[in-house]
Amino acid sequence: MPEIRCPKCGEVFQVDETGYAKITQQVRDKEFEKELERCKKELAARQEQELEVLRLQTEKKHAESITQKDAEISARDKRISELQSKLDVSEKDKKLAVAEAIVKKDAELAKERKEYSENLAQKNSEISDLGQELTKLQTQLDGSATEMKLAVKEAVEKKNEELSQKATEIVELEGMLKNQETESRLNEKALKEQFEREIKRMTEQLEYYRDFKARQSTKMIGESLEQHCLTQFNSIRMTAFPNAYFEKDNDARTGSKGDFIYREYGEDGTEYISIMFEMKNEADETSTKHKNEDFLKELDKDRNEKNCEYAILVSLLEIDNELYNNGIVDVSYKYPKMYVIRPQFFIPMITLLRNAALNALHYKQELQVVRNQQIDISRFEENMETFKQGFARNFRLASEKFKNAIDEIDKTIEHLQKVKNNLISSENNLRLANEKAEDLTIKKLTKNAPAVKAMFDELK
Repeated sequence: MPEIRCPKCGEVFQVDETGYAKITQQVRDKEFEKELERCKKELAARQEQELEVLRLQTEKKHAESITQKDAEISARDKRISELQSKLDVSEKDKKLAVAEAIVKKDAELAKERKEYSENLAQKNSEISDLGQELTKLQTQLDGSATEMKLAVKEAVEKKNEELSQKATEIVELEGMLKNQETESRLNEKALKEQFEREIKRMTEQLEYYRDFKARQSTKMIGESLEQHCLTQFNSIRMTAFPNAYFEKDNDARTGSKGDFIYREYGEDGTEYISIMFEMKNEADETSTKHKNEDFLKELDKDRNEKNCEYAILVSLLEIDNELYNNGIVDVSYKYPKMYVIRPQFFIPMITLLRNAALNALHYKQELQVVRNQQIDISRFEENMETFKQGFARNFRLASEKFKNAIDEIDKTIEHLQKVKNNLISSENNLRLANEKAEDLTIKKLTKNAPAVKAMFDELK
């Protein structure tokens, strides 16, 4: 419970959560009222200062304006005096002119005084408007203070509600924490009992195998372990592994064979897991004791020859070795994807590897699709290369035929050109013959024949 020390006597006394919250609320409310009053006074003082500064600025501007107008009037009066002195020494007509100027100046001064009075009235009106605006601001300030008090009151009430809700939540959380602690203790007790039962079951099973081996011959020991694993698998084959292949390895063409091969395929025929099993066992009274490591190399060889992904040695050898009695032993540091297990882990090991491979089946199917696509691409490239070669051959033959045709056309054109030249030459000869025929006259014919010329002259 919270403790409170009296500031006068120094006595320490305890209060419950409700009393402590009420005391805290009272102190907080008083401090808040003091702070609110202080803020209000500061705001009013700041507003008064601003109003005073604004009033002083307005009065200063007004005084400056009056001073400026007085200076202008004084300057004009001085100018009038100067003009008056000049008029006194001038002629009579100049006096009249000066009088008119004085009258004109008086009128201007009267007009300026009137404008000055109007400006002064306007300034007074503006000061009055400022006073009204300050009154409105004061009214708004009072209203803001009232709204601030209401807002603070609402905030305090809301905070109290939130504190109450948080207190309720704390109580609920404490109850939940107690329930969780009780549940945790119960779960811990249940797990402990389950672990003890599991240890008892494994101990009984170990004793069973020891007794089982003691009652069998060496040959029957190895066969009984294989038969035991086969019986275990067949008992759940249709429920857990309906599509799996699990048979003895009878193929000894390479000189050796394993005991069992497990394979399973997807719906599209893609193999997603394969396991080579080897079962090893021996009696306790056997003179030559074998070790599990003695069979790993041969198991890896059998696994590679039968194209299996995993290799598992199910062994009852080295029955006192804690390494193999603690669970599944991964020997992948010597041979890839190889494990050594006891018979009780036979079905869990298959289930574990199968589920892991089943999760990767989608990626294997995608990989197979990619491989098929690559095969299709290679075939497409081969077809494309065949097409390109055939097209190139046909193109070459067509080019040769086209070239031969062009050569024949060139030869024909050359022959026709010769015929054309002969025809043109013949035309020229005919033209010359025609011209010669047109130029033929009797005079030319009888030029060197006077007897013929005389005959023609007689005919004429």
